[in-house]
Amino acid sequence: MTTTFERFVERLGKHQTFNFDEMLSRRDRISLFSQLGPWAIRGFLRSARFKQSKGLVLIGSGVKIRYPHHLCVGSNFIVEDGAEIMALALEGINCGDNVTVGAFASIKPSNYYGRDLGVGLTIGNNSNIGRGSYIGCSGRIIIGNNVIMGPRVSLFAENHCFEDVTRPIREQGVQREFITIEDDCWLASNTVITAGVTIGNGSIVAAGSIVTNDVPPYCIVAGSPARVIRSRIEQESPA
Repeated sequence: MTTTFERFVERLGKHQTFNFDEMLSRRDRISLFSQLGPWAIRGFLRSARFKQSKGLVLIGSGVKIRYPHHLCVGSNFIVEDGAEIMALALEGINCGDNVTVGAFASIKPSNYYGRDLGVGLTIGNNSNIGRGSYIGCSGRIIIGNNVIMGPRVSLFAENHCFEDVTRPIREQGVQREFITIEDDCWLASNTVITAGVTIGNGSIVAAGSIVTNDVPPYCIVAGSPARVIRSRIEQESPA
């Protein structure tokens, strides 16, 4: 059974080679194996309502997927316990291969009542939405390939308008802007990315940072507001 499970995880594409931790008991290995059965059954039944599904789908308990006919997923799509995906959007929710939506994460492009439809979300291959994260994709959000997202990351692709002090802010509407997270980025836990921001290829956002401006490629940023603290590319030594 252990060998079968290890091959199954490799099939998910999460690991080129997968082996259990040697400290894991046989009982725990069997429990892990048995957990995937209900996930696979839920995935099989619910993916039939997706706009597109190209392969294996695993869905945990308590998952809410609203308007699933606007959801397109590639191979090996996993939604962990308690997550919510609101797929109603002008461009829908589109996921590549090997995408995981973490437990209790929320993807929300539009409100629940059919007003103010948002644009939507695109996620590349081998990327994840972190546990407890909030993806407010009323403006278009594009997440590239191989993006790592820690717990409780928030992306907000709109801002409330507030210029007119004679009217309540809630009556002044919103301004939507794009957010782009390019390939091979790491958004550490509790980071916030605001509307209109692009995170360049290979960049890292340190835990707890609030990013309000574009981040150049291969940089590490930190703080509130986030600032570049160093480049990941070694500087050439003077001749």
